[in-house]
Amino acid sequence: MRTTTKRTERIDLRLYPKAKEVIQTAAALRHKTVSDFILESALSIADQDLADRQHFELDGQQWEAFQIALDAPVRSLPRLNKLFEEQGFFD
Repeated sequence: MRTTTKRTERIDLRLYPKAKEVIQTAAALRHKTVSDFILESALSIADQDLADRQHFELDGQQWEAFQIALDAPVRSLPRLNKLFEEQGFFD
């Protein structure tokens, strides 16, 4: 059984008449409302874009350089050290 929650958020969209016609036609072909079609399409692309920021591929040479960088000794960053010594906003 599928549980549903009521959608309460809105996004206003301005578009050209031809774009609206194309979207309406595509939604009808999939037997979906325009709202559902746009939401599913946007979420699909958003998932891909977010995945591209979480997963990446390296060739052999890039992987070796990445491993070297990971294994390198920690660099001292005086400005960052100073920042950690300061009292925080919520302290």
